[in-house]
Amino acid sequence: MPRLGVNIDHVATLRQARGGNLPDPVYAAFLAEQAGAQSIVAHLREDRRHIQDQDIKLLRKKIKTKFNLEMSIAPEISKIACSIKPYQATLVPEKRKELTTEGGLNVAANFKIVEAAIKKLKAAGIRVSLFIDPDKDQVNAAQKAGAKIIEFHTGRYALAKNPRQKEKFFNQLKHAVDYARAQGLAVNAGHGLDYANVRRIAQIQGIEELNIGYSIICKALYVGLFAAVKEMRNLIS
Repeated sequence: MPRLGVNIDHVATLRQARGGNLPDPVYAAFLAEQAGAQSIVAHLREDRRHIQDQDIKLLRKKIKTKFNLEMSIAPEISKIACSIKPYQATLVPEKRKELTTEGGLNVAANFKIVEAAIKKLKAAGIRVSLFIDPDKDQVNAAQKAGAKIIEFHTGRYALAKNPRQKEKFFNQLKHAVDYARAQGLAVNAGHGLDYANVRRIAQIQGIEELNIGYSIICKALYVGLFAAVKEMRNLIS
């Protein structure tokens, strides 16, 4: 079964709404690990809208499982990552006005920049994953750029408006997983996954990890973070 990575960005979103110290994303990471999360994910955005520099410094020290830092390919963020040295860096696209990540990183169109970022991070001893759409051209570009791990964007499946669309995007994802695995890549997936749609994705052979955040934090408002993570872990398994 896939591992569960829990994204804690929106714990920090709530904190930043008031500008105080609570809720604490580092304590949230601790609770998620206690409930069965096998990695903790946090996105240090260029605009610092939620996770802050101090958060990732503390997360790096406190996390007992694996720390997956989501980041853009901006030189400033790469420099911070090389200093912090998370277990893994996942390169994602980033737009200042977007509410959330809208799609996968276009590796083919930004090949030289992505390749340079991968080399820099690997030289610092950091595993690198690329967050991409389930598309063969992007898989090929990711492999050529030096990535050994990819994470497929599942947003189109999660946001499908009808059963026909959902089936189309599910099959697209499944075929992309098979293709990437045949190229020797490790495959993760995430974005838009929740308690209603995760089980089918978890059953796709070859997906090693599912990274989920928003739906877990929403559920935690009703049942608490420990119970929310535990329920998601049970659905995946």
